[in-house]
Amino acid sequence: MQLFGQTSIDFMRLRKAAYTFSGVLILAGIISLIAHGGPRYGIDFLGGTSIVLEFKESVSVGEVRNSMAKIGFGTAEIKASPSLRGGGAGTDILIRVEQGELTGAQVVERIRTQLAKDLPDKSHEVLSIESVGPKIGAELRRAAILAILISLLLILVYISWRFEFRFAVGAVVALFHDVLVTLGIFSLLNMEISLVVVAAFLTLVGYSLNDTIVVFDRIRENLKLMRRENILTIVNTSINQSLSRTVITALTTLLVLIVLFVAGGRVIHGFAFALLVGVTIGTYSSIFIASPIVVAWEGLLERRKARREVARA
Repeated sequence: MQLFGQTSIDFMRLRKAAYTFSGVLILAGIISLIAHGGPRYGIDFLGGTSIVLEFKESVSVGEVRNSMAKIGFGTAEIKASPSLRGGGAGTDILIRVEQGELTGAQVVERIRTQLAKDLPDKSHEVLSIESVGPKIGAELRRAAILAILISLLLILVYISWRFEFRFAVGAVVALFHDVLVTLGIFSLLNMEISLVVVAAFLTLVGYSLNDTIVVFDRIRENLKLMRRENILTIVNTSINQSLSRTVITALTTLLVLIVLFVAGGRVIHGFAFALLVGVTIGTYSSIFIASPIVVAWEGLLERRKARREVARA
């Protein structure tokens, strides 16, 4: 299926502007991460108890927080949203309490008892309970970072074997770019990094890599077919030839993710948002980051070759 006719867009002419745009995004993300003291980890990584309650009647965050303050949970994270199951005036309340001396079961029991006492006319039902110890949370945090780094290293090895080292460098730089930008946007929006979001990052690595390899495969073919052309022309031609496939794949994926983000519920909200950002950034980086890195690497090799020839002369 062809979305566009034969295009001849000079993408490489825009690569410096793209570098600037990406640099600003990454710098803003790094500044935000420093200002916030690092990513905002969820209970999965910090340890604590998370409980989701469904109230049949409307209830406000203020009412719940006043009730929680009486048992020492006044600083707990409390969020409200319309009931997902009951509809009508019902409300879902998420309460997250950091790890303390109480066990997860004791925390849940104290919350439910206090709410029943303070809001007797507003019955509630427990939708989900999650409880993670601080030691397990720290181990999960290390494992998540290690998983992402190992996946990037293996990708570098695979693409070096499947293509050439210059392509592997472009792909890995683009993947680092995608993860850093997505992480930075999460920090700028003060959104939580949970295990589900880490899973989205790993999914993003796979999606972005697939998109990049399609473009690289076309570049490799054209390097053989267009031997007399320079690398800029070959890369531009390759991106234009694969543009319809890139845009159609991105749009269809984004449509699904938008539906998940809007109608998927709170449980997968972070996952869907990370992929929405990641797929958009990944599509952009396969054109404006990965391919220009290959061009820059090729230029570096040519300059070294020229210097060696001058030295020999």
